[in-house]
Amino acid sequence: MANSGTGDSVVDRVVRVISAFPEGVTVLPLSELADRAGLPLSTAHRLVRQLAGHGLLELGGGGSVRLGLRLWELVNRNSPTLALRQAAMPFMEDIQQVLNQNVNLAVLEGWEALFVERLSRRGSVANRARVAGRMPVHVSSAGLALMANQPPPVQAEYLRQFHDPAGKVRPEDLRALLQETAAHGFAQLAGVVDPDTWGIAVPVRDARHRTVAALGVVVPLREMRLQALVPALQTAARGIGRQLPGATGAAGFHSAEFE
Repeated sequence: MANSGTGDSVVDRVVRVISAFPEGVTVLPLSELADRAGLPLSTAHRLVRQLAGHGLLELGGGGSVRLGLRLWELVNRNSPTLALRQAAMPFMEDIQQVLNQNVNLAVLEGWEALFVERLSRRGSVANRARVAGRMPVHVSSAGLALMANQPPPVQAEYLRQFHDPAGKVRPEDLRALLQETAAHGFAQLAGVVDPDTWGIAVPVRDARHRTVAALGVVVPLREMRLQALVPALQTAARGIGRQLPGATGAAGFHSAEFE
């Protein structure tokens, strides 16, 4: 690919354009899109027109740009998490029917939990997790459940680079929390993201006993029933694992265990 004057390739610039849309925003003025992507307006305009020609972006009135349906189609049709979501959905629906609260499904992406599915309904407590949204491992019960079940070298590297921007969690505290999570078979965090909620998550393992996801719930702090929630989640996680396509399918999930 030809490079620009700054040395970045066409692919680099295309990724910057598509990634410039903030979470929850599907439409941006072209000038703001160029600014967010760090590109000259003329370059952004040319790339947008080319991407629009393939249906990945759409040009609207007044110079607005929106994400195209073709982009959504390709991502959902070929996503490595598609089989995981399909396997998990019946079990997630069952849990939600019983709890009437939030149910989440996440995979490990780098040092963050990436949420690939979430079920919620009117009356549920606040839940910061969003589909295609990310949360740092140490502030998410799903993230802790995922990291606690990674191989020791992966955990060691994570702890080596760990830094809490808020300055509240030290690496040694996090190490102890991961050990506790692994020993108990589930992760729990109370009032970390929202003071009135409790997050509980368990690992989902494939046929080769590799942790490919975390299944979790977010419930009101006052209604916490750990002795009932954990067995229900673990049973559902085992059911999801039995539905996964095995080694070839699991290799597509973004777990550091497979690197």
